[in-house]
Amino acid sequence: MDFTLSPEFEDLRVRTRAFVEQHVLRLEAESKNYDPHENIRLALLGPVQAKAKQAGLWAPQAPKEFGGMGLPIVAWAVMYEEANRSIFGPLAFNCSAPDDGNMNLLAKAGTPEQKEKWLRPIVDGTVRSSFAMTEPAPGGGSDPGMIRTRAEKRGDKWVITGHKWFITGADEATHFILIARTSDDARKGLTAFLYHRDQPGWRIVRRIPIMGPEEHGGHCEMEFSGLEVPQENVLLNVGDGLKITQIRLGPARLTHCMRWLGLAKRCMEIAQEYVSQREGFGIRLADRESVQIKLGEIAHQIQIGRLLVMYAAWKLDQGDRARKEVSMAKVHVADTLHNAADVAIQLNGARGYSKDTILEWIYRYARAARLVDGASEVHKMVLARFMREEGRDFWSWSAGNRV
Repeated sequence: MDFTLSPEFEDLRVRTRAFVEQHVLRLEAESKNYDPHENIRLALLGPVQAKAKQAGLWAPQAPKEFGGMGLPIVAWAVMYEEANRSIFGPLAFNCSAPDDGNMNLLAKAGTPEQKEKWLRPIVDGTVRSSFAMTEPAPGGGSDPGMIRTRAEKRGDKWVITGHKWFITGADEATHFILIARTSDDARKGLTAFLYHRDQPGWRIVRRIPIMGPEEHGGHCEMEFSGLEVPQENVLLNVGDGLKITQIRLGPARLTHCMRWLGLAKRCMEIAQEYVSQREGFGIRLADRESVQIKLGEIAHQIQIGRLLVMYAAWKLDQGDRARKEVSMAKVHVADTLHNAADVAIQLNGARGYSKDTILEWIYRYARAARLVDGASEVHKMVLARFMREEGRDFWSWSAGNRV
């Protein structure tokens, strides 16, 4: 493990930072640039994405042969953190959820034909995508083994019936990856299917209202009433659905953390700027010990999060699934983002609670961090299970000899 950035990755970091500063933050600063769901208006997104492509800062996770940057995961961490200094940053570089995780999954699991048909348009930015797994009770949530949406083989096609909800981006997506049950086998009972928005046999029931803000396409409830999918649109093999979720969700959870660290740092940036100028009772807020303790604690937690994320990214790059490391990062960084936004609002007072800063946007967004891609409690259960199984070796260094 070496936390020194290579010249290539340091250049990537600097260029990403400069691009956000020059092209993205100014869009975020104008209320007229937001859509009704508090995200960037799509009419403005295309031009800034074109500039990112021209700058060579496009789809860092996607293979080069499909128009991406083909970077290792540790480089994602470097770029995503800088990208999400702005709430619009990841979209500008085509590294936002859920497209981010779907591109990575299709690149790893798709056949050459599937990559050409389903991956390339997402990398190009001409379509959006969605990953349909979560279901209302008693269906599958954090536990995919509870999935009830079923796919039955009829001739050379699979016919899908069932119910999904809180499917991110579905209202704007064209390409979908759907997890459905094809048998009752505990390990091989799920299968992943690819389908297009225009296919009949399914519908969006509603765009579920949330605390907000929202990704483009919202979080939708969906009903399947006979969607037909040909065998050629099965991702990997029949029965590999659980494997598909594992391939996708590990890196996707970590990329959330990378982006959240950028937002947490932005909160501290806004807080520090304000307390350095604001005076009360004859003293600057920045000179009060109580304020310094608050800022110092969040700085401490952000740096711990960065180290957890980078270590997990390094392990993934080594071919390890890094389940413990991703869960640790997910729990810690989700809490850190929420705390950073809360402290920044407190130090800004009424200004922080208003829409004069981006802090209240981040605060509402941050509450979802402890739920998405597995609730914090589930990840803590994962860690407890590993600790029970591994004992003292739970804390072993990857490269060290176990004693």
